[in-house]
Amino acid sequence: MTVRNARLGYVLVVAAAVLFGLNGGVSRVAMGSGLSPESFTTLRITGATLVFVAYAAAFRRSALRRPRGTALLLVLALALVGVVGLQLTYNIAIDRLPLGIALLIEYLAPVLVVLWVRFVRKEPVRPRMWAAVGLSVGGLAIVSRVWNGLAFDGLGIVMALLAAVCFAAYFLIGEHNVGFDDPLRVILWAFVVATVAMNLIEPIWTTPDLPDRTSMLGRLDGHGVDPWLVIGTVVVMGTVVPFFLEMFALQHLPATIVTVVAMLEPVIANILGWAWFRESLTPVQVVGACAVLAGIVLAQTSRRAELAIPAP
Repeated sequence: MTVRNARLGYVLVVAAAVLFGLNGGVSRVAMGSGLSPESFTTLRITGATLVFVAYAAAFRRSALRRPRGTALLLVLALALVGVVGLQLTYNIAIDRLPLGIALLIEYLAPVLVVLWVRFVRKEPVRPRMWAAVGLSVGGLAIVSRVWNGLAFDGLGIVMALLAAVCFAAYFLIGEHNVGFDDPLRVILWAFVVATVAMNLIEPIWTTPDLPDRTSMLGRLDGHGVDPWLVIGTVVVMGTVVPFFLEMFALQHLPATIVTVVAMLEPVIANILGWAWFRESLTPVQVVGACAVLAGIVLAQTSRRAELAIPAP
């Protein structure tokens, strides 16, 4: 039985959030080498699957057992919506929107989860839910400057909103799986199914030839890097490692705390967008972004009982 260590739990989830936040910038560099969002998604998911399978084969062979019955159906849904759908829409969004804005919109997922729980499942939620919805919607309207028309790419906004829907579905489907199955086994098989699906959409063997060096973009535009090294970094440090860190964090902290602390990801993405890609918000938009973050945190804590699984 694992002895709970809250301090270790916080360290793990903060490290995971930082890695997930940095991953957006590194992913942009990978796609800047000539990869479409579809090709990049196939490479990321396939690579992560290979690492998950290798880890399970070496350290937890029970995770390699194929889920059956209801568990298999839930894994299929998790794979197609929460992995393929989320990764594809997310990659398109960060390719077309400022990094911080894309993550901010995607992280509206907890608000959608609470609305689903309240109105579809008819489960009780705390009154702060309404404040969460108001802050999130109002803040997003300010960030997007709706009074001047959309300030950002329309397709990018749509993809980011679809990413939020997929992210919400990932949590809702995933909490059923985590309730009766090994989280590693769930994640491993979800990625296996997602790998098959993405290779049907954009086969890995159609990956275009990549240059020997690709620009690091933004303030680092004058520097080049091997695109395959960037892709490997996304697979290992942007996918597999943060997944495991959050899984271990859930052994030491309640899920509600883990998901709230994970809100550092869009904060890191906004800082990264400014520091690396010269992206900036007006003072009014910063106020709107803070309102969205506050609304998301309220949403995370408004459910009477909450489960969580690692963010993809």
